Amino acid sequence: MELCAVFFSSAFSLLLLLLLLLSAANDVVVSAATSPPLKFGINYGQIANNLPHPTQVSGLLQSLSVNRVKLYDADPAVLAAFAGTGVEFIVGNEDLHNLTDARKARAWVAQHVQPFLPATRITCVTVGNEVLSGKDTAAMQSLLPAMQSVHQALLDLGLAGRVNVSTAHSVNILATSYPPSAGAFREDLAQYIQPLLNFHAEVGSPFLVNAYPFFAYKASPASVSLPYVLFEPNPGVRDPATNLTYDNMLYAQIDAVYAAMKAMGHADITVRISETGWPSKGDDDEVGATPQNAAAYNGNLMKRIAAGEGTPLKPAVPVDVFVFALFNEDMKPGPSSERNYGLFYPNGTPVYNIGFDAASFSPSPTTSTFSSSSRPTSTFLMGVVVLLAAFLL
Repeated sequence: MELCAVFFSSAFSLLLLLLLLLSAANDVVVSAATSPPLKFGINYGQIANNLPHPTQVSGLLQSLSVNRVKLYDADPAVLAAFAGTGVEFIVGNEDLHNLTDARKARAWVAQHVQPFLPATRITCVTVGNEVLSGKDTAAMQSLLPAMQSVHQALLDLGLAGRVNVSTAHSVNILATSYPPSAGAFREDLAQYIQPLLNFHAEVGSPFLVNAYPFFAYKASPASVSLPYVLFEPNPGVRDPATNLTYDNMLYAQIDAVYAAMKAMGHADITVRISETGWPSKGDDDEVGATPQNAAAYNGNLMKRIAAGEGTPLKPAVPVDVFVFALFNEDMKPGPSSERNYGLFYPNGTPVYNIGFDAASFSPSPTTSTFSSSSRPTSTFLMGVVVLLAAFLL
């Protein structure tokens, strides 16, 4: 009788222990599911023939707590896959010719934006991409009218309160970027940029810039400090006009854009970095394109973004960045670096470790991020508890 009592007492204790373990396992799962969103966005390019289905991408980004995504189109499969997730989207349209037609602009918004709201959080439409740094004068002339047509379509459809309009520029539209206080737009582009700035100020949309310190280092590795472009410890560069010290090139470029806008009479527009990144691989002449430098650039940048850091000129305004890119894209033309900007391979494994905790950002290279490793543990424990309880009863 005593032996039986001891047995049941021990079994009951084991049952309690297993219940505590199950509770702890569930707490881990809940904690991971409710981790705060990361403060950077990601560019989701699709110039590849081996990318995962958008529903898998949705799961990946949610597991990483990434809640802002920029597309280069308005892919309905992607927008549908993210419905109900709360992820914020920038969608794009580069068909400037058709968008200058108010009727066609409205039809496009009605077909590619309106049906997905509010289930998918579309907050911005970009019209064109790096138009003013190209050579197509017809496209330059069409850019602002196309943006105005899209904005009017959003107004007509009652969407302007939640969706704004912008366009992304290459940092090469600057004629001067150093020192940052001397930032100035190219004189030949002033005729396009001045009315564009007036439009941004009127509708309250951000000025988007694609900035890649990698290109500066690649062009002149002997004179450009690698720690300076990688956000690593360095003496910094002082702006003699403002006495502000810059310890990285990206922040200097952002403040140069602010200075250039101020020179055109605008201190009322926010600058956002719509693209920035570093390739993990390149051709022989692409100096600095290595996994180590890519990990340092993106990892250090993300840590600064997470800290809510601002630039020296605007320390109270957190830097707003969309990292390029989510995946390596194997069909992009150009040098090898163009196909190697991704944080992830198409199978969901990271190209390199960027310093985040494995549970919240960087998955194990040997495990696909499209599956869960925590759920089987809790399921197993639950099964043991149920069997033991049945035995005792």
